[in-house]
Amino acid sequence: MIPFLKNTRINFPIAALSILILSLTVIAFAPAKKGKRNSSGKRLDPQTVSIPSGSFYMGASDEQMDLSMVNRKKLVSVQSFWMDRTEVTNEQYRRFVKYVSDSLKFLAIYGGGINQNEDTIRVDWARATRINQNSKAVLEKLNELLLSPDNRIQGKIEIDPNKLIYKYSFVDLKAAAKASKGLEQSLGDYLITVNQNVYPDTLVWMRDFSYSYNEPLAKRYYAHPAYGNYPVVGVTWKQAVAFCHWRTHIQNADFAKKKIAVDGDYRLPNEAEWEYAARGGRTSTMFPWGSPYLRNKKGCLLANFKPGRGNYPEDGGFYTVKATAYWPNDFGLYNMSGNVAEWTASYFYEGSYNFMSDLSPDVRIEADENDPPRMKRKVVRGGSWKDVGNALQVSARAYEYQDTAKSYIGFRTVIDLAPRSKK
Repeated sequence: MIPFLKNTRINFPIAALSILILSLTVIAFAPAKKGKRNSSGKRLDPQTVSIPSGSFYMGASDEQMDLSMVNRKKLVSVQSFWMDRTEVTNEQYRRFVKYVSDSLKFLAIYGGGINQNEDTIRVDWARATRINQNSKAVLEKLNELLLSPDNRIQGKIEIDPNKLIYKYSFVDLKAAAKASKGLEQSLGDYLITVNQNVYPDTLVWMRDFSYSYNEPLAKRYYAHPAYGNYPVVGVTWKQAVAFCHWRTHIQNADFAKKKIAVDGDYRLPNEAEWEYAARGGRTSTMFPWGSPYLRNKKGCLLANFKPGRGNYPEDGGFYTVKATAYWPNDFGLYNMSGNVAEWTASYFYEGSYNFMSDLSPDVRIEADENDPPRMKRKVVRGGSWKDVGNALQVSARAYEYQDTAKSYIGFRTVIDLAPRSKK
């Protein structure tokens, strides 16, 4: 009840008018939703939100005394980009795996075998969708993709996950820029082809925790429909990069059908972009929600992490929770702290802030298989469901090796888009 009307009798039309005026006032001053449309007013990928360009102080918070002399705070500027609203989910990643599986089936039947020198994206999908896996003749042609008889459970014929290899190519522009002067060399000299296994490691749930009963998650977390909207885990950094290339291909194929010019490429965010997006426009806060506390005024947790000394089920999550759980930050991004930690594109070096650029900072190393382990360290951000609250700070850094999968590390993608016309 409005205070000055508390003891006043009013008729229905006046009351309705008062409510209408109050509603219009609330609507007029309500904050605009961010990241749903580009500057031309056209809606882009609904899974992403727009992150405007800006500057912020990148580095450890005042509470992180142990890091204050390793990486001093640095004012950096980040250009605008688009970022996934949530971590990539099991359902989204399953589409990627199914795409690879279907394309390899097509190559096995119509392309002369899965080991042919062909990109797995070159598939006639009209024919691929008509493949009858119940046919004995088809199964014979798919034999190179199937589990060997010794590995079948009760004789069940299934695809061998280890044979789901996604093959893609890209040009190493950074290497070309360093080695080439002008147009002296062809970009083809820097063409890199990758053969990447894409099936996630579901045994991470058991491997990461000794003397812990996690078999149900190892069996069901990735494949069961009930976990479709949960963040995918058990994915290495290299698999996450392969997903980005696949998602770019799907986008470009769709653009080609609609006769739209190819725009940006999906990729992993670098460390500066991730921290800037996690802050949600707040320049000097510890967490995405701004408060230095991990609970709201009612005592409810603001993220999915390990509260106290291990009261995991306090918020009803126990392990991971849905990718849209908890309130998003001011940019509209969910779970930038907690739930699962996230891969970034950046190379992990303790003192990298001291020498990186203040303009779109990015420190990367494309490590090969034969490089020493220290060159394969990738920055992991955000903290996870199994971490204590300190790891959830937006400035907190950790690392993992690029070919390692964990039950508490996932990822989300970003994309750069050209400026949109305001006409």
